[in-house]
Amino acid sequence: MTILDGKKCSNDIKNEIKDEVDKMKAKGEKVPHLAAVLVGNDGASLTYVGSKVRACERVGFKSTLVKLSSNISELELLEKIEELNQDDDIDGFIVQLPLPPQIDTQKVLMQVDPQKDVDGFHPTNFGKMALDMTTFIPATPFGILELLERYNVDTKGKHTVVIGRSHIVGRPMSILMGRKGWPGNSTVTLTHSHTKNITQIISQADIVISALGIPNFLKAEMIRDDAVVIDVGITRVPDENSKKGYIITGDVDYENVSKKASFITPVPGGVGPMTIAMLLKNTLLAREMHRLRE
Repeated sequence: MTILDGKKCSNDIKNEIKDEVDKMKAKGEKVPHLAAVLVGNDGASLTYVGSKVRACERVGFKSTLVKLSSNISELELLEKIEELNQDDDIDGFIVQLPLPPQIDTQKVLMQVDPQKDVDGFHPTNFGKMALDMTTFIPATPFGILELLERYNVDTKGKHTVVIGRSHIVGRPMSILMGRKGWPGNSTVTLTHSHTKNITQIISQADIVISALGIPNFLKAEMIRDDAVVIDVGITRVPDENSKKGYIITGDVDYENVSKKASFITPVPGGVGPMTIAMLLKNTLLAREMHRLRE
Protein backbone atom coordinates (compact mmCIF):
# COMPACT_ATOMS: atom_id res chain seq x y z
CA MET A 1 0.00 0.00 0.00
CA THR A 2 1.28 3.44 -0.98
CA ILE A 3 0.12 6.62 0.73
CA LEU A 4 -0.61 9.45 -1.70
CA ASP A 5 1.08 12.14 0.37
CA GLY A 6 -0.61 15.43 -0.49
CA LYS A 7 1.46 17.37 2.02
CA LYS A 8 4.73 16.35 0.36
CA CYS A 9 3.38 16.85 -3.17
CA SER A 10 1.96 20.27 -2.34
CA ASN A 11 5.34 21.34 -0.91
CA ASP A 12 7.07 20.12 -4.08
CA ILE A 13 4.62 22.10 -6.24
CA LYS A 14 5.07 25.24 -4.15
CA ASN A 15 8.85 24.95 -4.50
CA GLU A 16 8.46 24.56 -8.27
CA ILE A 17 6.20 27.62 -8.44
CA LYS A 18 8.64 29.63 -6.30
CA ASP A 19 11.43 28.78 -8.75
CA GLU A 20 9.24 30.09 -11.61
CA VAL A 21 8.46 33.29 -9.69
CA ASP A 22 12.15 33.82 -8.89
CA LYS A 23 12.90 33.60 -12.62
CA MET A 24 10.16 36.16 -13.33
CA LYS A 25 11.63 38.52 -10.73
CA ALA A 26 15.12 38.08 -12.19
CA LYS A 27 13.76 39.16 -15.60
CA GLY A 28 12.01 42.16 -14.06
CA GLU A 29 8.58 40.71 -14.83
CA LYS A 30 5.47 41.30 -12.75
CA VAL A 31 4.82 38.45 -10.30
CA PRO A 32 1.38 36.79 -10.08
CA HIS A 33 -1.21 38.58 -7.94
CA LEU A 34 -3.99 36.58 -6.25
CA ALA A 35 -6.88 38.24 -4.43
CA ALA A 36 -9.40 36.60 -2.10
CA VAL A 37 -12.83 37.98 -1.22
CA LEU A 38 -14.01 37.01 2.26
CA VAL A 39 -17.55 37.91 3.33
CA GLY A 40 -18.24 37.64 7.07
CA ASN A 41 -16.32 35.83 9.79
CA ASP A 42 -16.93 32.12 9.23
CA GLY A 43 -14.21 30.28 11.18
CA ALA A 44 -13.41 27.66 8.56
CA SER A 45 -13.33 30.30 5.81
CA LEU A 46 -10.98 32.52 7.83
CA THR A 47 -8.62 29.58 8.36
CA TYR A 48 -8.70 28.59 4.70
CA VAL A 49 -8.14 32.11 3.38
CA GLY A 50 -5.31 32.58 5.87
CA SER A 51 -3.65 29.46 4.47
CA LYS A 52 -3.96 30.86 0.95
CA VAL A 53 -2.36 34.17 1.96
CA ARG A 54 0.56 32.36 3.63
CA ALA A 55 0.98 30.12 0.57
CA CYS A 56 1.19 33.21 -1.64
CA GLU A 57 3.89 34.69 0.59
CA ARG A 58 5.88 31.45 0.45
CA VAL A 59 6.01 31.27 -3.36
CA GLY A 60 6.51 35.01 -3.87
CA PHE A 61 3.06 35.93 -5.17
CA LYS A 62 1.47 39.25 -4.35
CA SER A 63 -1.78 38.70 -2.44
CA THR A 64 -4.74 40.87 -1.47
CA LEU A 65 -7.43 39.99 1.06
CA VAL A 66 -10.73 41.80 0.57
CA LYS A 67 -12.71 41.47 3.83
CA LEU A 68 -16.36 42.47 3.67
CA SER A 69 -19.15 42.62 6.24
CA SER A 70 -21.54 39.68 6.55
CA ASN A 71 -24.49 42.07 6.03
CA ILE A 72 -23.21 43.40 2.70
CA SER A 73 -25.89 43.58 0.02
CA GLU A 74 -25.73 41.44 -3.09
CA LEU A 75 -25.41 44.54 -5.27
CA GLU A 76 -22.46 45.85 -3.24
CA LEU A 77 -20.69 42.51 -3.51
CA LEU A 78 -21.27 42.35 -7.27
CA GLU A 79 -19.84 45.87 -7.60
CA LYS A 80 -16.74 44.88 -5.60
CA ILE A 81 -16.22 41.85 -7.86
CA GLU A 82 -16.48 44.06 -10.93
CA GLU A 83 -13.77 46.29 -9.44
CA LEU A 84 -11.50 43.24 -9.20
CA ASN A 85 -12.42 42.26 -12.77
CA GLN A 86 -11.25 45.68 -13.98
CA ASP A 87 -8.08 45.82 -11.86
CA ASP A 88 -5.25 45.01 -14.27
CA ASP A 89 -2.81 44.39 -11.41
CA ILE A 90 -4.82 41.37 -10.21
CA ASP A 91 -4.30 38.20 -12.27
CA GLY A 92 -6.84 36.02 -10.51
CA PHE A 93 -9.19 36.04 -7.54
CA ILE A 94 -11.50 33.80 -5.59
CA VAL A 95 -14.73 34.40 -3.69
CA GLN A 96 -14.60 32.30 -0.54
CA LEU A 97 -17.70 30.15 0.01
CA PRO A 98 -20.13 29.86 1.70
CA LEU A 99 -21.71 33.29 1.29
CA PRO A 100 -24.38 34.79 3.60
CA PRO A 101 -28.02 33.84 2.89
CA GLN A 102 -28.93 37.20 1.34
CA ILE A 103 -26.42 36.57 -1.47
CA ASP A 104 -27.17 34.48 -4.57
CA THR A 105 -23.97 32.43 -4.83
CA GLN A 106 -24.52 31.51 -8.47
CA LYS A 107 -25.03 35.14 -9.45
CA VAL A 108 -21.79 36.08 -7.68
CA LEU A 109 -19.75 33.34 -9.34
CA MET A 110 -21.18 34.33 -12.73
CA GLN A 111 -19.94 37.89 -12.13
CA VAL A 112 -16.31 36.78 -11.92
CA ASP A 113 -14.35 37.37 -15.14
CA PRO A 114 -13.63 33.85 -16.52
CA GLN A 115 -10.07 34.98 -17.28
CA LYS A 116 -9.55 35.65 -13.56
CA ASP A 117 -11.59 32.71 -12.26
CA VAL A 118 -8.73 30.71 -10.73
CA ASP A 119 -11.24 28.60 -8.76
CA GLY A 120 -12.51 27.27 -12.11
CA PHE A 121 -16.17 27.62 -11.11
CA HIS A 122 -17.44 29.84 -13.94
CA PRO A 123 -19.56 28.00 -16.56
CA THR A 124 -17.21 29.21 -19.30
CA ASN A 125 -14.26 27.47 -17.64
CA PHE A 126 -16.30 24.40 -16.76
CA GLY A 127 -17.32 24.11 -20.42
CA LYS A 128 -13.74 24.49 -21.63
CA MET A 129 -12.64 21.80 -19.17
CA ALA A 130 -15.32 19.45 -20.53
CA LEU A 131 -14.01 20.09 -24.06
CA ASP A 132 -10.35 19.45 -23.08
CA MET A 133 -9.44 23.08 -23.75
CA THR A 134 -6.80 24.98 -21.77
CA THR A 135 -8.55 26.56 -18.81
CA PHE A 136 -8.69 26.73 -15.02
CA ILE A 137 -9.56 23.33 -13.56
CA PRO A 138 -11.26 23.46 -10.14
CA ALA A 139 -8.48 23.22 -7.58
CA THR A 140 -9.53 20.04 -5.75
CA PRO A 141 -10.03 17.87 -8.88
CA PHE A 142 -6.82 19.41 -10.29
CA GLY A 143 -5.01 18.35 -7.11
CA ILE A 144 -6.30 14.78 -7.42
CA LEU A 145 -5.06 14.57 -11.01
CA GLU A 146 -1.67 15.84 -9.89
CA LEU A 147 -1.44 13.22 -7.13
CA LEU A 148 -2.32 10.42 -9.56
CA GLU A 149 0.27 11.67 -12.02
CA ARG A 150 3.10 12.19 -9.54
CA TYR A 151 2.59 8.75 -8.05
CA ASN A 152 2.31 7.21 -11.52
CA VAL A 153 -1.10 5.66 -10.82
CA ASP A 154 -2.40 3.80 -13.88
CA THR A 155 -5.87 5.06 -14.90
CA LYS A 156 -6.09 3.89 -18.53
CA GLY A 157 -8.95 1.46 -19.04
CA LYS A 158 -9.72 1.37 -15.33
CA HIS A 159 -13.19 1.61 -13.81
CA THR A 160 -13.43 4.79 -11.74
CA VAL A 161 -16.35 5.29 -9.36
CA VAL A 162 -16.94 8.86 -8.17
CA ILE A 163 -19.13 9.21 -5.08
CA GLY A 164 -20.84 12.62 -4.98
CA ARG A 165 -21.98 14.94 -7.78
CA SER A 166 -21.14 18.45 -6.55
CA HIS A 167 -20.12 21.09 -9.08
CA ILE A 168 -16.88 21.60 -7.14
CA VAL A 169 -15.58 18.02 -7.01
CA GLY A 170 -17.83 15.15 -8.16
CA ARG A 171 -18.98 16.32 -11.58
CA PRO A 172 -15.68 17.80 -12.76
CA MET A 173 -13.83 14.74 -11.43
CA SER A 174 -16.06 12.42 -13.46
CA ILE A 175 -15.34 14.43 -16.62
CA LEU A 176 -11.60 14.59 -16.01
CA MET A 177 -11.18 10.89 -15.28
CA GLY A 178 -12.96 10.05 -18.55
CA ARG A 179 -11.00 12.49 -20.73
CA LYS A 180 -8.45 11.45 -23.33
CA GLY A 181 -5.01 11.55 -21.80
CA TRP A 182 -3.39 10.74 -18.48
CA PRO A 183 -4.59 10.80 -15.80
CA GLY A 184 -7.81 9.85 -17.56
CA ASN A 185 -8.96 7.34 -20.16
CA SER A 186 -10.92 5.47 -17.49
CA THR A 187 -14.55 4.35 -17.61
CA VAL A 188 -16.43 6.46 -15.09
CA THR A 189 -19.51 5.78 -12.99
CA LEU A 190 -20.87 8.84 -11.13
CA THR A 191 -22.83 7.82 -8.04
CA HIS A 192 -24.91 9.88 -5.63
CA SER A 193 -27.62 9.71 -2.97
CA HIS A 194 -30.18 8.21 -5.37
CA THR A 195 -27.89 5.56 -6.86
CA LYS A 196 -29.26 2.05 -6.43
CA ASN A 197 -26.90 -0.77 -5.40
CA ILE A 198 -24.12 1.75 -4.68
CA THR A 199 -22.18 -0.78 -2.59
CA GLN A 200 -22.14 -3.25 -5.47
CA ILE A 201 -20.97 -0.55 -7.91
CA ILE A 202 -18.16 0.53 -5.56
CA SER A 203 -17.02 -3.08 -5.19
CA GLN A 204 -16.38 -3.22 -8.96
CA ALA A 205 -14.20 -0.11 -9.01
CA ASP A 206 -10.47 -0.01 -9.69
CA ILE A 207 -10.41 3.61 -8.50
CA VAL A 208 -12.80 5.11 -5.91
CA ILE A 209 -13.01 8.89 -5.45
CA SER A 210 -15.26 9.76 -2.51
CA ALA A 211 -16.53 13.33 -2.11
CA LEU A 212 -19.60 12.62 -0.01
CA GLY A 213 -18.93 14.32 3.33
CA ILE A 214 -20.10 11.36 5.45
CA PRO A 215 -17.40 10.29 7.96
CA ASN A 216 -16.13 6.73 7.52
CA PHE A 217 -18.73 5.94 4.85
CA LEU A 218 -16.38 3.79 2.78
CA LYS A 219 -15.66 0.50 4.55
CA ALA A 220 -13.04 -2.12 3.72
CA GLU A 221 -15.64 -4.69 2.70
CA MET A 222 -16.98 -2.26 0.06
CA ILE A 223 -13.79 -2.14 -2.05
CA ARG A 224 -11.92 -4.74 -4.07
CA ASP A 225 -8.36 -5.72 -3.25
CA ASP A 226 -5.72 -3.27 -4.54
CA ALA A 227 -8.25 -0.51 -5.33
CA VAL A 228 -7.01 3.07 -5.51
CA VAL A 229 -8.89 5.14 -2.92
CA ILE A 230 -9.06 8.95 -3.02
CA ASP A 231 -10.74 10.51 0.03
CA VAL A 232 -12.00 14.06 -0.56
CA GLY A 233 -14.21 14.17 2.53
CA ILE A 234 -13.34 16.59 5.34
CA THR A 235 -15.70 16.54 8.33
CA ARG A 236 -15.21 17.87 11.85
CA VAL A 237 -16.18 15.12 14.29
CA PRO A 238 -16.52 16.02 18.02
CA ASP A 239 -13.77 14.46 20.13
CA GLU A 240 -13.35 15.16 23.85
CA ASN A 241 -9.74 13.97 23.77
CA SER A 242 -8.71 16.55 21.19
CA LYS A 243 -7.44 19.99 22.22
CA LYS A 244 -9.69 21.58 19.60
CA GLY A 245 -12.68 19.52 20.70
CA TYR A 246 -12.90 17.80 17.32
CA ILE A 247 -10.91 15.73 14.84
CA ILE A 248 -10.88 15.92 11.05
CA THR A 249 -12.28 12.77 9.48
CA GLY A 250 -12.65 11.73 5.85
CA ASP A 251 -15.22 9.62 4.02
CA VAL A 252 -13.00 6.54 4.29
CA ASP A 253 -12.45 4.15 7.20
CA TYR A 254 -8.74 4.66 6.69
CA GLU A 255 -7.45 2.17 9.26
CA ASN A 256 -9.19 -0.77 7.61
CA VAL A 257 -9.43 0.35 3.97
CA SER A 258 -5.69 1.05 3.85
CA LYS A 259 -5.05 -2.66 4.46
CA LYS A 260 -6.73 -3.52 1.12
CA ALA A 261 -5.95 -0.49 -1.05
CA SER A 262 -2.96 -0.20 -3.39
CA PHE A 263 -2.92 3.61 -3.11
CA ILE A 264 -4.81 5.76 -0.61
CA THR A 265 -4.98 9.40 0.50
CA PRO A 266 -4.95 10.16 4.23
CA VAL A 267 -7.19 12.75 5.91
CA PRO A 268 -5.78 15.16 6.81
CA GLY A 269 -2.70 15.42 4.62
CA GLY A 270 -4.04 14.03 1.35
CA VAL A 271 -6.25 15.98 -1.03
CA GLY A 272 -6.58 19.03 1.25
CA PRO A 273 -3.04 20.45 0.90
CA MET A 274 -3.20 19.89 -2.86
CA THR A 275 -6.18 22.22 -3.25
CA ILE A 276 -4.23 25.32 -2.23
CA ALA A 277 -1.18 24.24 -4.26
CA MET A 278 -3.30 23.94 -7.40
CA LEU A 279 -4.94 27.30 -6.74
CA LEU A 280 -1.43 28.75 -6.89
CA LYS A 281 -0.76 26.83 -10.10
CA ASN A 282 -3.96 28.26 -11.63
CA THR A 283 -2.86 31.76 -10.59
CA LEU A 284 0.50 31.22 -12.32
CA LEU A 285 -1.42 30.19 -15.45
CA ALA A 286 -3.62 33.29 -15.11
CA ARG A 287 -0.51 35.50 -14.95
CA GLU A 288 0.89 33.87 -18.11
CA MET A 289 -2.44 34.32 -19.94
CA HIS A 290 -2.58 37.93 -18.74
CA ARG A 291 0.97 38.56 -19.96
CA LEU A 292 0.13 37.24 -23.42
CA ARG A 293 -2.78 39.70 -23.64
CA GLU A 294 -0.67 42.70 -22.62
